[in-house]
Amino acid sequence: MIRLHVTAEGQTEQAFVKSVLAPHLAQFDVFADARCVLTSKDNRAAKEYRGGMTNYIKAKNDIQQWIKEDKDPNSHFTTMFDLYALPDDFPCFKEAKKKPDPYQCVAILEGALLTDLESRRFTPYIQLHEFEALILVDPQHLDWEYLDHGTPIKNLIKMVGQQNPELINDGPTTAPSKRILAEIPEYGKGRSAVSVVSKIGLPKLREKCAHFDDWIRRLEALKPIQQGHSV
Repeated sequence: MIRLHVTAEGQTEQAFVKSVLAPHLAQFDVFADARCVLTSKDNRAAKEYRGGMTNYIKAKNDIQQWIKEDKDPNSHFTTMFDLYALPDDFPCFKEAKKKPDPYQCVAILEGALLTDLESRRFTPYIQLHEFEALILVDPQHLDWEYLDHGTPIKNLIKMVGQQNPELINDGPTTAPSKRILAEIPEYGKGRSAVSVVSKIGLPKLREKCAHFDDWIRRLEALKPIQQGHSV
């Protein structure tokens, strides 16, 4: 049995892990939980504030602290961060951003993150380009939350066409979330985004999103680390 700890960029990703990913991985004896990345602390009030990645160092420290807190060799760690608006202090950021192929870009970033954290119990994952790419796998399911937006949803379906949702670019007005907001200004992440993705279903998400599918395959294949190995 593997206990999987996911550091999520925000509450949407955290909710996705808990309501969609965790039940699936449980079939593989991988039991997942998630928490948002730590952004700040109020030591006097003993409060932590989580959600949104303002810089890499805070995210790194938060992940490393979790790894230190759970030293069980059967505990594993991963991330769910967006490539879109990734902090520019992320390791190998400038090198990665020079790559025209987003898959090469994200491979460099994930490799740099793995090297920087130095843990055999860690599997890096950066979403191409943000969570909303998963919604654009099948925008028709937005009608689950936005019943009176038939025409805007049809516009999104037409816009996506047959293109790879993971390759929809990350421009300030053309990123997946921005395209959805242009058609449905009421769109908000939170529960509505997760419910739409849940309706689409993991099989279709994995079919359309190769990098996302590769991440889940790696998590499904996690095996207990033998006692005495470095963590």
